[in-house]
Amino acid sequence: MYKYNDFDKAFVAERNRQFRAQVARRVDGSLTEDEFKPFRLMNGVYLQLHAYMLRVAIPYGTLRGEQMDMLAHLAETYDKGYGHFTTRQNIQYNWPTLSDIPDMLDDLEKVEMHAIQTSGNTIRNVTADHFAGAAADEVFDPRPVAELVRQWSTDHPEFQALPRKFKIAVTGSQNDRAVIKAHDIGLRLHEVDGVLGAEVIVGGGLGRTPMIGKTIAEHVAIADLPAYLESVVSVWNLLGRRDNKYKARIKITVHEHGLDEIRARVEERYALVRPTFNGAHMDLFEEIKAHFQPPAFRNAPTDAFDAAYAADPVFRAWADTNLSDHKAPGYAIAQISLKAHGATPGDASAEQMRVMAQIARDYAHDELRISHEQNVVLPHVHKSDLPVIHKILKAHGLATANIGLISDIIACPGMDYCALATARSIPIAQQIATRFDELKLEHEIGDLKIKISGCINACGHHHVGHIGILGLDRAGVENYQVTLGGDHTETLALGERTGPGFSADEIVPAIEKIVDTYLAERATPGETFLETFRRVGMDPFKLALYGETAKRSKAA
Repeated sequence: MYKYNDFDKAFVAERNRQFRAQVARRVDGSLTEDEFKPFRLMNGVYLQLHAYMLRVAIPYGTLRGEQMDMLAHLAETYDKGYGHFTTRQNIQYNWPTLSDIPDMLDDLEKVEMHAIQTSGNTIRNVTADHFAGAAADEVFDPRPVAELVRQWSTDHPEFQALPRKFKIAVTGSQNDRAVIKAHDIGLRLHEVDGVLGAEVIVGGGLGRTPMIGKTIAEHVAIADLPAYLESVVSVWNLLGRRDNKYKARIKITVHEHGLDEIRARVEERYALVRPTFNGAHMDLFEEIKAHFQPPAFRNAPTDAFDAAYAADPVFRAWADTNLSDHKAPGYAIAQISLKAHGATPGDASAEQMRVMAQIARDYAHDELRISHEQNVVLPHVHKSDLPVIHKILKAHGLATANIGLISDIIACPGMDYCALATARSIPIAQQIATRFDELKLEHEIGDLKIKISGCINACGHHHVGHIGILGLDRAGVENYQVTLGGDHTETLALGERTGPGFSADEIVPAIEKIVDTYLAERATPGETFLETFRRVGMDPFKLALYGETAKRSKAA
């Protein structure tokens, strides 16, 4: 795990000092809110619907136990006792007082954390596969590359006033758990003739105009990667639309100019930029890699796991849904669900954060990960410790066995918090999770991803949900559009809209009809919702949702 050097510490301390002075000027009235806005955004501070919000960076989703403890401290000292983990592997605090935020940033500095570039028109927090360094299918741990990109992009003088925000994601596996094709730049690490590099994907993104990223370069060696990324962002910085914020994303630039022209411009820029990199970045990369050596894995029997799995059906259900294969013998990757039925997706209390931090120290080599699916991951757990871990999690409301199931819902904060939202997300997610828990159908349904956004900006990733829900305002009434068939993996697909939307009272029954149709249509009990949808198409689902109206519409 990356540890700050003297430069890193001094840099963050100076940024915090500057921001403390800016906050003081805002509080005493020397700065208006409009004047203060660019300063606060550069330091992760938003003005939400009811209060300021602080978004803290968790680079590539990786935390130590002491860092999670500090997040708990912030939650109970400056907020209302909880934090909200986001799809960008960040954590948000929704209720801080502006005058307290400099103290929060100073506290974060003590454990090598910050909120720099978690907002604003800059390169945002670099995200990565939440199984990085542990997954059995991994070619290369993507976190050293993500850290290299983070250091290159932080406070980059050319990229502090981009046309819009810019997001980069990295994966080291063919199985995409970082949604790289839905990012401004996605990097898939692989080796070609023994040279580590990345396939570079550009122009992906969700929101108002969802688009799937396209490969601009099949293989860029790590030695060339920062220069190539700089060339891509530089070209977009020149071409990107500044006349219309809704079109000021690289996906629109690629669409308007075409991938071939963008590639040609990038190559032209790259020819100028590459000679300015003198090799120091590769020296840095070697230093970074040394921080990400695998822990000392134990060689121990798994009898305790096997016995608990055979004897305890509650533990068995949790193990079947929340564990994934690890690269080391005897180990597993354990996901901690922050989606207890009826809870707010992604929220964790200060007490729960401390429990997870202690488990990481005692049983998981002091490592935690935050997933883009708003859950917490213990990446390195020996199977013999899992029965004890499960018992501790259960005692603190953290042992819900629903990873990948219908109640493991991604949801943005929606109109309960966000000034941009046009509908509520959290209550809809809670109602769906509670309803299917009552029906006892979750495990029968199997793999089914519901994603909910409270506005067109798609912070809940609804476009790539197996079932996507978009909340909109229709003449002052919340209306929920439904899409089916989205996919957030390496076979990324955008969902197809079913038809007219549903009211807040109608949306849960509509989801029930969709699920009932899937269960009736699936060829075998093992056929997933997505497989069934791709086989039978939209028609059976439309018929279930809209009845004869769907038939007449098709005939017309």
